[in-house]
Amino acid sequence: MTPPREEAPGKVSSRRAYSGRVISLDVDTVRFPDGSQGELEIIRHPGASAVVPFLSDPHGENPQILLLRQYRYATDGYLYEIPAGRLEPNEDPKACAERELREETGCTAAKIEPLFSMFTTPGFTDERIHLFMATGLTRVSEAATESDEFIEATPRALADCLAMIERGEIQDAKTALGILFVAGYRLS
Repeated sequence: MTPPREEAPGKVSSRRAYSGRVISLDVDTVRFPDGSQGELEIIRHPGASAVVPFLSDPHGENPQILLLRQYRYATDGYLYEIPAGRLEPNEDPKACAERELREETGCTAAKIEPLFSMFTTPGFTDERIHLFMATGLTRVSEAATESDEFIEATPRALADCLAMIERGEIQDAKTALGILFVAGYRLS
């Protein structure tokens, strides 16, 4: 006798509850690993790229990173961040990192190399951010920010960035993780 086939966990059905400029909200019926089913609200996001931009040789003594001080309504204030932005439809993550670096800082990079990809908050969103490291920066234009972006470029030494993370002054997860990853795995 053949044992009963267990259904694999995953989506059973989905209903779009909201579509917006940046995100969509789906209510999914999901089969869990134990075979039970339930509903989950999932924010759908196209994904993003972020880049840790080095103003000086990253292997030199206390290299400089170009941080952004950016107003974020959701946090009721300013955050220190690395350049980042949403992927356009069918856009390559590296091309997105290059585009965002230029738009938010006015710089291009001689070299942009991948670091890793991460899920931001997998409990309720499918957003994935692809992180990169940029070196050999050249300023080619003024920043071309969007109407809801209020950004100030603030060069900081890597040691200062690490101290800011330790003191809780860098609260943006992609920024803290990107800087810590570079310091721990690319420069050590």
